[in-house]
Amino acid sequence: MTFVRTKLRLERLKSGETLSVRLRGEEPLRNVPRAARDEGHTILGIEADGDTHIVTIRRA
Repeated sequence: MTFVRTKLRLERLKSGETLSVRLRGEEPLRNVPRAARDEGHTILGIEADGDTHIVTIRRA
């Protein structure tokens, strides 16, 4: 479900714009970057922030 929300947000962006997503848990951390790459987007970074991670994605 987390990637569905992320995908909807990415669809609102123009090509080249970035989105930062805060993820909690191992499953979203594995799935969201993988699914974003599969859709053609670029993962610019993944940063740990306490018990969450911030994933920055550039829209294709």
